[in-house]
Amino acid sequence: MKKHFYIFVLCTLSLCMFFGCSTNEPAQPKEYFTLWNQCEALTALQTYVEDVTNPNSPNYIEASDRIATFDMDGTFIGELYPTYFEYNLLEYRVLDDTAYRDKAPEDVRHTAQEIRDFVRNGTKLPDHFDMKHAHAAAKAYAGMTLAQFDRYVKAYAARPANGFAGMTYGQSFYKPMLQVFDYLAANGFTYYVVSGSDRFICRALTESIGIAPNRVIGMDVRLQSSAQGTEAGVNYTMGKEEDIIRTDELLIKNLKTNKVLQIAQEIGKVPVLSFGNSGGDCAMHNYCLGNTAHKTLAFMLIADDDERDHANRDKALQLGDQWREAGYQVISMHDDFKTIYGSGVEKTEFVFE
Repeated sequence: MKKHFYIFVLCTLSLCMFFGCSTNEPAQPKEYFTLWNQCEALTALQTYVEDVTNPNSPNYIEASDRIATFDMDGTFIGELYPTYFEYNLLEYRVLDDTAYRDKAPEDVRHTAQEIRDFVRNGTKLPDHFDMKHAHAAAKAYAGMTLAQFDRYVKAYAARPANGFAGMTYGQSFYKPMLQVFDYLAANGFTYYVVSGSDRFICRALTESIGIAPNRVIGMDVRLQSSAQGTEAGVNYTMGKEEDIIRTDELLIKNLKTNKVLQIAQEIGKVPVLSFGNSGGDCAMHNYCLGNTAHKTLAFMLIADDDERDHANRDKALQLGDQWREAGYQVISMHDDFKTIYGSGVEKTEFVFE
């Protein structure tokens, strides 16, 4: 009798292993926020998501309307203080890349030198430098096909990140923020990157974390066919062997209200969640919070960790107070993140050749 019982138990266990069932307690829900400390911002996000995804809640939002927008630099990828990836890239392109530096127009060279002086000597950048950089960048990469530019960005992104050990520029994601992406996707949200940086730079950087290119919005230059010349696109038929190339004409710098206009044009729905880190994201946040059809939230991340990252803590804390007064939830890198860039990454001194 005992023999038959043991055979029955063994067969049952084998079947459970084969079909994936378990004789233990039901599996616990996945823990998405292992890299976070429990904090006010995280509680607000989880409470919000649980509410708007509950069909019995008066705040329920259909999955098709669960739209979240994320700034990129300083929101989920390092600003790599004291400047942005796209600023670093232009400086390298114009002042160090032997294949291009002697071809750079004088105004582009001057802009790249202003970046270098800012980074290395602390020289103040002129007012509205974001637009000056945008025009210079349009010229610096003009004539490249999209594939060539993608390779160029990824090659630079593979370089060691200055000021850190154990990390390349292309690996400089805030690991806790990547968990937010996973959490939102698991709860039926569609998220978009809405950045002031060049759209194709953003696509190249975010490809490694699985963000589809059609969910990336950024600064744009005019594109054209490689054989199009001065012919208007409406009058020209592209051939099968032609490529798409970048021109030197800036179409839009995707900052402030331009972010809102691009969201309206490309997404066609008002977000219900918005994540950013600077004044350039306030218009996007306000657009989200002005969504009267649904419950909404907006988050600002402050770079207040000067131990694990290069940051101005005092300035970040002041901004935190400012963002709270504006009605935004504040995420503190110092207080809320167990890690920033992951294990094996250490802050170091900047080294310039």
